[in-house]
Amino acid sequence: MRCLGGVPYISLVATLLCFSGIALFCGCGHQALTESERLIETYFTRDHQDYITLAYLIEYFQYIIYGLASFFFLYCIVLLAEGFYTTSAVRQSFGEFRSTVCGRCLSTTFIVITYVLVVVWLLVFSLSALPVYFFYNMANTCHTINILSETPSSINQLCIDARQYGLLPWTAVPGKACGMTLSNVCKTREFFLTYDLYIAAFAGAGMTVLALLTYTVSTTYNFAVLRYLGRKGISPRC
Repeated sequence: MRCLGGVPYISLVATLLCFSGIALFCGCGHQALTESERLIETYFTRDHQDYITLAYLIEYFQYIIYGLASFFFLYCIVLLAEGFYTTSAVRQSFGEFRSTVCGRCLSTTFIVITYVLVVVWLLVFSLSALPVYFFYNMANTCHTINILSETPSSINQLCIDARQYGLLPWTAVPGKACGMTLSNVCKTREFFLTYDLYIAAFAGAGMTVLALLTYTVSTTYNFAVLRYLGRKGISPRC
């Protein structure tokens, strides 16, 4: 019971949430980018030169995902260790001085870093909604085409133009899918898989933001308690 009393439960929950969110965002995001490249190559362009820039960007983003996964794995472990460090069990092991001075410095550092990461991940969370929005529009257009399938003259005017979303240059041919061609694209395995992967990556980004906010609350609490109550023998348990 004494050991359990020193467990930083909030930091532990935030760590599990962060691991889950990063795993979803990085794993699903990486595969979604690969499937997006295949989808654009197959249905929206005929010339490799039209999407070579997009292919390079996708490759760079995938390398960034590798770095994010490694960084957040280590950073979450460090934050969890900091949570253990500032509990009463560790304070009893290392003494009053380290718990109040060194622990306070660590908490201040992690508050600043975590706050910056929250701002960055709010931006990432917003940007990860863009591909979801694109595929939602695509699915909605396909649904409209299926409803109006008895009037071919009308459905041929319903299109999804990848050039309008900046995925392809304006010189790309055809650069868009219309009518029944678009409807057939929406029925493919690649479309459903890519759409689901982007939704999962979006959810993972949201979980990561929530985890970082929890870390911010936890480290701020630790800093406040270490500063004002540390010399009285009271230590935080977040």
